[in-house]
Amino acid sequence: MSRKILIATGDVGPNRENPDEIFDGVRSSLAQADLVFGQLEPCIAHTGTPAAQCRLPMRCKPESAGAIRRAGYDVISFATNHCMDWGRPAFFETLELLKAQGIKTIGAGKDIFEARQPAIFELDGTRIGFLGYNSILPQDYWANEERPGCAPLRGITAAVPKEHDQPETPVRLFSWPHPDDLDAMISDIETLRPKVDILIVSFHWGIHFVPAVLAQYQRYAAHFAIDAGADLILGHHTHILKPIEVYHGKAIIYSMANFALEEPGRFFEGKGDLTDSKSHQDIAALNPDMKKSKRQMPVDSYKTLFIKCILEDKRIQTISFVPVQLDEGANPHTLTADDPRFPEILNYMRAITADQNLKTIYIPQGDEVLIAGAYSTPTPTLT
Repeated sequence: MSRKILIATGDVGPNRENPDEIFDGVRSSLAQADLVFGQLEPCIAHTGTPAAQCRLPMRCKPESAGAIRRAGYDVISFATNHCMDWGRPAFFETLELLKAQGIKTIGAGKDIFEARQPAIFELDGTRIGFLGYNSILPQDYWANEERPGCAPLRGITAAVPKEHDQPETPVRLFSWPHPDDLDAMISDIETLRPKVDILIVSFHWGIHFVPAVLAQYQRYAAHFAIDAGADLILGHHTHILKPIEVYHGKAIIYSMANFALEEPGRFFEGKGDLTDSKSHQDIAALNPDMKKSKRQMPVDSYKTLFIKCILEDKRIQTISFVPVQLDEGANPHTLTADDPRFPEILNYMRAITADQNLKTIYIPQGDEVLIAGAYSTPTPTLT
């Protein structure tokens, strides 16, 4: 059976006069893949009215759907915290535009039943299935039996006082997945498992802009997904890289960060400047580097990567990541090993992984970085 390549990226959302140009620095890299996955952050629409509960209504021009397809994307998760930003008209326009380009979507639909449907591909006899869920949920953005939206994996948070007998003293935060959503996800995985050879679950989740830190509910959800039969977890939303975990020999990519997504100001359709808005100032307070940067996101947000999986014998044989740098125009550029920014991103991944007490080992190999211990890649013996 022939060797196939799967590439997965983080958030995409071109919104400019020529949307194709945002992919020019990575186009040749994506072209090597037989199957490309990505996460769509904004709506793709010219219709709609901003929802009252969203901070920054995000939409890009309809022409962006064609640019995403021409970049090589085959499957897109639309389980995003911006899926209903411009109401139902823009939500459905997005799904129709992607469908017209021949792109399969996961994680969103006209009701909860459609939102939970998988996308299935066959590559030379190997069947690959995708499911998508969202934990970052403005009120009523998730689908139900009678309402469109995304497939939810809600998180529940509890604040427990460190000294239970002392009012208004410091608290410790705990989080876990909503039991109903977790049960639904497990059911979806168990239903899909016998129908495919490789099963991939996508999560829009995590703590945005804060370096390294993982929420507890993420680890619970990822482990439950793998225990139920998932082969690979692909995470996004945080606009910053997060660690990678190897669990039972399978990879959990907690966040692939931005990939081909415009800076926030390109989506701002209000009066004045985005940086003057209260919502942007609240977000900026999460990362002190935001104040040092002359750009709209912290320096760490411009370090990114894409995931590369080698598929053979109906399974994932190896998994690696390829460092990518976003330039001042938010355009991604694939880095080679001789670029000084390549080890910067590798060392960043090592640092945030150690920060979260994960033992994942990253092994540079040419212009890629192997994830040791996952699938058929052995973990080196440390001396």
